Amino acid sequence: MRSIRLAAVLAACLILAFSCKNNTPEMSTPTPPPSAQTVVLTPAWSTDTLLTTAESVYYDETYNVLYVSCIGNVPPDAKDGDGFIAKVGLDGKIIDRQWITGLDGPKGMGKYGEYLYIADVTRVVQVDVISGKVLATIEIPGAAFLNDITVDQNGRVYISDTNNNTIYVIDGVEPSVFMQDTLFGGPNGLLVDGDRLIMAAFNVGQVFTITLQDPHATPVCDELPGGDGVVKYGNNFLISNWNGEIYAVSADWKKEKVLDTKVNNKNAADIAIIPNMKLVLVPTFFGNTVDAYRISTE
Repeated sequence: MRSIRLAAVLAACLILAFSCKNNTPEMSTPTPPPSAQTVVLTPAWSTDTLLTTAESVYYDETYNVLYVSCIGNVPPDAKDGDGFIAKVGLDGKIIDRQWITGLDGPKGMGKYGEYLYIADVTRVVQVDVISGKVLATIEIPGAAFLNDITVDQNGRVYISDTNNNTIYVIDGVEPSVFMQDTLFGGPNGLLVDGDRLIMAAFNVGQVFTITLQDPHATPVCDELPGGDGVVKYGNNFLISNWNGEIYAVSADWKKEKVLDTKVNNKNAADIAIIPNMKLVLVPTFFGNTVDAYRISTE
């Protein structure tokens, strides 16, 4: 009898153990993060060499056209009146070489509505893109070398001043200092990204994020010399080095050089991007062209 009870107890224990085992959730094998993709740039087309000292490209997605700022004769801060904006097709064909004339040293551009804003040494020039007429010239008090422009969703225009370590803002028609810091080391490329600015510094080789509300700057990426143009591609960024390089920079600020044009004696100034065509557009400054590259990943 005792042996029967013992056998029954053992059987019950086995049943309980088996039941517990079956009710224990299986541990899932964690899915490894996707491997980082390498950005590859392949030459697509090049404009004619008529874009004298091509400094910046802006893609107007409303009218499917490119605006190219051409400094003309150097130095780039000379108030000589020989700068111009060219209008170029998405195939690289020049539509109107001197669409806007009478500028000094035009550089970065931004657009809000039908208005194109152009950084021009110490002033910002506002152009109606439909008529091609200059509507306003806004002098920036204290400016020395206005370089790049970006515009937020409310129409505020942000302008970098490389020589004064300053970023200005135009809200309406009145310019003011948005942020000034000697640590900027020559602010150049600007991009509004949500509630922040991405800024590439020309002299110190750093990239900063700057909050739009209560401006505060944080260095996020270094050893990227000659910072010039900044564009977004997916969740990542492409940032140009004026000397002739483009870097792909991930969302966690790891960088990889994906283009080097120095061997061809070409600069890589203030770049633009056409996302749906997967094209990055590179003004070559002293090369007097805009070169387009097809973007792919591997």
